[in-house]
Amino acid sequence: MKESSDGFVRADQIDLKSLDDQLDRHFNRAWTMEKKREVGTKEERVSREEWEIDPTKLVIKTVIARGTFGTVHRGIYDGHDVAVKLLDWGEEGHRTESELTSLRSAFIQEVAVWHKLDHPNVTKFIGAAMGTSELKIQTDNGHLGMPSNVCCVVVEYLPGGALKSYLIKNRRKKLAFKVVVQLALDLARGLSYLHAEKIVHRDVKTENMLLDKTRTVKIADFGVARVEAQNPNDMTGETGTLGYMAPEVLNGNPYNRKCDVYSFGICLWEIYCCDMPYPDLTFSEVTSAVVRQNLRPEIPRCCPSALANVMKRCWDANPDKRPEMDEVVSMIEALTHRGEEA
Repeated sequence: MKESSDGFVRADQIDLKSLDDQLDRHFNRAWTMEKKREVGTKEERVSREEWEIDPTKLVIKTVIARGTFGTVHRGIYDGHDVAVKLLDWGEEGHRTESELTSLRSAFIQEVAVWHKLDHPNVTKFIGAAMGTSELKIQTDNGHLGMPSNVCCVVVEYLPGGALKSYLIKNRRKKLAFKVVVQLALDLARGLSYLHAEKIVHRDVKTENMLLDKTRTVKIADFGVARVEAQNPNDMTGETGTLGYMAPEVLNGNPYNRKCDVYSFGICLWEIYCCDMPYPDLTFSEVTSAVVRQNLRPEIPRCCPSALANVMKRCWDANPDKRPEMDEVVSMIEALTHRGEEA
């Protein structure tokens, strides 16, 4: 095929068969390249953990809570209201490689526990991202980039806030007995589900329980949760929050899921009384009194005996004498059937 001096090609000199061959080769190359891109994308998807989110779809907004290990923000993910737990591992170079490995391991452990759970009394897990600089915080002046050592857990947003805050608001007037039973039953059912899944929460407290818009309790914060060990000796150490920790945990002894049952007993007392356990004792005094003197919160005389019995059974010093959480659920359900009033 020849061009004229002005750059045009005469129609009668076009080799149509040659042009068809060229087009076939071009389309075959394009098809092959597209297939390679599809395979590459598929491989990327396979290599990405099933719990990983797309950070570009996440908008992080205002802080709604602060804790020892990070902050919790409101946010939007893929058009939905969410809560975003941000964990900051510090600026690059400020931690040793072994420290970062330990932090990553702990983060993956939390996510591995949470993303498999599905229960109406457990906060719904949406996804997570680990160590990415693609996370952005929305501000009045635009978006603020995050350091690459920040990771996040994204869960459903629960507008009712922490159960502890709700109890503090009702400290003076207390709660109606039917509300006490409803809150306790929600928490008991959530813990019963976790234990059926062989998960020990290890930090059961009202601060780690959230409320949705209908006042349903949902268990949150699986930062120290773990799969229950076959050998109790594999689970030791002071893990949890003082005031809610079982004697065996405070004492550094081996423990199992029954440590959650003890903590539930303290939460049940707190829900009924709308008060804090041991408000006048120091950390060391609580530890000593709970372990050595069998100290427990004082149950008010007005508390129905059946409810007081649940508390006492749950916080028994002997873990083997504490009920399983499914039995606790049955005991609290019985209270609703009997219609006891405070």
